[in-house]
Amino acid sequence: MNFRHFIVKYRIPVAVALIALGFLCGFKVSHGWWIAWLPFLVGILMIVAYFLLGPMTLIQGYMESGDMEGAQKLLEQIKFPNLLYKPIRSSYYMLQSNFSSMGDDLDKAEAQLRKGLESGLPEKEFEGTAYLQLGAIAMKKGNTKEAYEHLRKSVQIGLPDKDNEATAYMQLSSICIQRRDFRNAKIYFNKAKNCKATNPQVAAQIKEMATYIARIPG
Repeated sequence: MNFRHFIVKYRIPVAVALIALGFLCGFKVSHGWWIAWLPFLVGILMIVAYFLLGPMTLIQGYMESGDMEGAQKLLEQIKFPNLLYKPIRSSYYMLQSNFSSMGDDLDKAEAQLRKGLESGLPEKEFEGTAYLQLGAIAMKKGNTKEAYEHLRKSVQIGLPDKDNEATAYMQLSSICIQRRDFRNAKIYFNKAKNCKATNPQVAAQIKEMATYIARIPG
């Protein structure tokens, strides 16, 4: 555990120790109150950071290293998510939703995504991603009408990369096929293909759907 990790993880105990040190200086050291302000200030700032930021600054490192269990444990340390700074709060709910989706708890994942949207996502692309995930959840639940609305909204708002954009158009094409709306199915499929996805899984799905689309009349 490096110094930064230690400080973030143990903000409250360290803050309490600093405030205690401030009082000790004030009462025990001659003219100690003139230096006590420094540990007081640092301790108060650490308490504020605990509630406004939580351990969110450490989570990206866990995600990048593939330690999902470690990332999830850090998220569980956040006891008052509504006190988090707004952009941090939205990221918290987005991550919670991802973990709920991985555990197939679709209702919880959906509720957390909606909380993230209510908190206000920092960039439009993140908002688009949230609607893309809501669309995927609605599809898993069999609610194609709601899925279609969310997916259309995701591409209208904008997505962070061409792989996500291709995924949204592929899902829209699939819904149109179910509705026997073959004209729009082809339009959405062509948009997905034009994204030139680089993700191997998405590219494979486009290739597989191309065979099916070629057999559609009209």
